[in-house]
Amino acid sequence: MVMFTPFPILKGLKVSVLAVLSLVTLSGCPAPSGRQSSGGGRPDPNAFRIISGSENKELEPILQRFARKHKRAIEVKYLGSVDIMLELERGAEMEADAVWPANSLWITLGDRQKVVKHERSILHSPVVLGVKRSIAQNLGWDQTPIRIADVLQAAEQGRLRFAMTSATQSNSGASAYLGFLHAMAGAPPVLTSEMLADPEVQSRTKRILHNVHRSSGSSGWLKDFLLEKPEEMDAMFNYESMVIEANKVLERQGKEPLMALYPEDGILMADSPLGYVQRGDNPEKEEFFRELQEYLLSAEVQKEILDLGRRTGVIGLNKDQVNADVFNPSWGIDVERVISPVPLPSEDVIRQALILYQEGGLRKPSATAYVLDFSGSMKGNGEEQVKKAMALLLDPQQSRRFFLQPSKEDLHIVVPFDSSVRDVWVIRGNQPETLTRLLSQVEGLQAGGGTDLYAALQRALEHLQKETNRGEHFPSVLLMTDGKSNGDAASAMHRIQVSEIPVFPIAFGNADDKQLKPLAEESGARVFHGHSDLSKAFRKAKGYN
Repeated sequence: MVMFTPFPILKGLKVSVLAVLSLVTLSGCPAPSGRQSSGGGRPDPNAFRIISGSENKELEPILQRFARKHKRAIEVKYLGSVDIMLELERGAEMEADAVWPANSLWITLGDRQKVVKHERSILHSPVVLGVKRSIAQNLGWDQTPIRIADVLQAAEQGRLRFAMTSATQSNSGASAYLGFLHAMAGAPPVLTSEMLADPEVQSRTKRILHNVHRSSGSSGWLKDFLLEKPEEMDAMFNYESMVIEANKVLERQGKEPLMALYPEDGILMADSPLGYVQRGDNPEKEEFFRELQEYLLSAEVQKEILDLGRRTGVIGLNKDQVNADVFNPSWGIDVERVISPVPLPSEDVIRQALILYQEGGLRKPSATAYVLDFSGSMKGNGEEQVKKAMALLLDPQQSRRFFLQPSKEDLHIVVPFDSSVRDVWVIRGNQPETLTRLLSQVEGLQAGGGTDLYAALQRALEHLQKETNRGEHFPSVLLMTDGKSNGDAASAMHRIQVSEIPVFPIAFGNADDKQLKPLAEESGARVFHGHSDLSKAFRKAKGYN
């Protein structure tokens, strides 16, 4: 049996927040054979546990067959790249028996105790630029290879609106970003620390990052966003396999497909390594892993993975061996081309690059309004959890550990509320003393009173619209609440006007999904559930801007 955690579903973007009432419930996927998923029921003590990137979800049936044949449960827990890295930092104390991230760089960064062994790549998928066919044709990109400088020029001319995931939260974003750096450094044999320090390299990279139209914390979520609201953007940096998946849906819907373009000076390859985690001496479990790995690398299964839109074997493919309905040449996919990916720099350079992205001023700055419920129902655990969650961002040591540290251009708006708005605190930048003072103000709050989240949300949106320029920041609202707002929801939402500002509700306690999900749906966001771990849900939500 194979057990899976929920996969995020994305909904729309612009909002005039009245027609707001229908986001799909985020719930766990049913497990095979009628058994409960890893999200519920008692865990099987004999199960083989894998932590994996969510891009491997489509391989579920393949794992099911192996699990049934060997009469042993396999539990798969889907985590983001940074979470996989953090789990690996625990070494032998981590609970997983194997890791399967999108890229070996996350094993390199996280496996400081060297517990991962038998690491082998299962499949490949280059991170490409998927562009609407008409846009690619207008730019002449359907006839000639492109470079990263061409993307920058088109974006600065207002001819291309592209999206990507966060470089510090998602592997596809990290891959695109490292490709940008490599290109802006002149496509050297390998990126070095000295190149990262070059003001010209930083300036050119900052220009392209500041032209990102939309950010996300998940590659799959970004793909779903494009499918739901194709009019909101022209292109996305994402896995080739995600472009294939998107095009299958777009063509079924009679909509314009994307063309997969491969920048000559900035392609990185997801190598999907599967590695065993050595947690004591367990020859039987290790042998089970080796058999699973050999099964996934067998000719029959590799062909099945290939038919799902993932490259197997060598990076260049034989066109006679691939399904042209999957690797469709009309989508710009050239299977015969041998792709030359950018070589990964050293671990130290990767870390330096990620820090430079997050707090060094290269990424487009975020403008985040934190709308915090301090009503009476928050007394005790809820109040403590909100303060703990805010410390993740405002305490420099904690935020750096999760690659969430603010930059000097970030804007922070804190709106605590109960039955009314208690106050509004606005600060800019990342000065430690300023962040510490803001955290102290939050920690000094005491829960009490009723709940009116709509009044607080309206105040937060007003400040975001007043304080920011949509083209210069990624604005968003993180709304943390454990209850149901007082009054009539529909009437309250008549009064709220939002324009292209995602609202990410973070629900815990007895929070009312019927009130929160419409806010997410209409604003192009998603609900995060923090019932078991509010801080983790908060951290995931922050990764989306």
